[in-house]
Amino acid sequence: MNRDVATGRGLVVVDLGGTWVRVRATAGGPRAYRGPTPGPAGLPALLERLWRRWRLSRRTVAALGIASRGVWTRGERRALARHLRRFAVRVVVISDVEAAHLAALGGAVGVLLLAGTGSIALGRDGRGHLTRAGGLGPLVGDDGSAFAIGRAWLRAGTVAPARARRLATAPDAVARIAALAPAVLRRARSGERAAVRVVREAQRALAALVAGAAPRGARGPIAVSWAGGLLTDARFRQGVWREARRRGLRVKPTPPASVAASPAAWRSLLGSD
Repeated sequence: MNRDVATGRGLVVVDLGGTWVRVRATAGGPRAYRGPTPGPAGLPALLERLWRRWRLSRRTVAALGIASRGVWTRGERRALARHLRRFAVRVVVISDVEAAHLAALGGAVGVLLLAGTGSIALGRDGRGHLTRAGGLGPLVGDDGSAFAIGRAWLRAGTVAPARARRLATAPDAVARIAALAPAVLRRARSGERAAVRVVREAQRALAALVAGAAPRGARGPIAVSWAGGLLTDARFRQGVWREARRRGLRVKPTPPASVAASPAAWRSLLGSD
């Protein structure tokens, strides 16, 4: 492994989510950026601006790690890496949930539940095999996500039809609808019945994802960690674990050791594709 990478020098990592992008750099000194996601198509333009602002170049960045939402196949990873080669000597692209699992559990056996704008669970067994549940996007998946909560809230008829239509037809409709979730959680905590129903359904859906990704035949409690803005709410999270236990799962909630945009979480990856 490159010595600069092993020590964290000359490294930039990007967490490219459905709503936000987070960039952290050790190259030229510690730097960080957070802003609205440009998506994979807009990422090169964002990095161009950051490289100019931070005075970086391909010669000064030993490695660039990209954790992207919606990138799973080898072809998808390679295509995005090709578009970013001008930014670093080495470019590694993985899915956001793989990066979150690595950061949270450090490669150990267990399940990573990611719930933000979208939702997905990724389990790793003792042989290193990965099992994915969910992650199919807002049209056919993302059960229990912030978007699912917002959509269920709109469907409950609690929002004026004119406002609901504006949200549903906006160019960034998914992000706008997902942004309703924090208010729904607050309403549920205050005991509003419609909100309580929506939140409990989301917790049941996320528990089902954990069950779908859990290593088969595991003995003892299963380590389950988390990522994504929705799961920063401790009370909501506890409801997910409660629903998982009702399904017969022995879950061991395990706080994430790091985050996907942490350079430290990437060092083990940057010695191989």
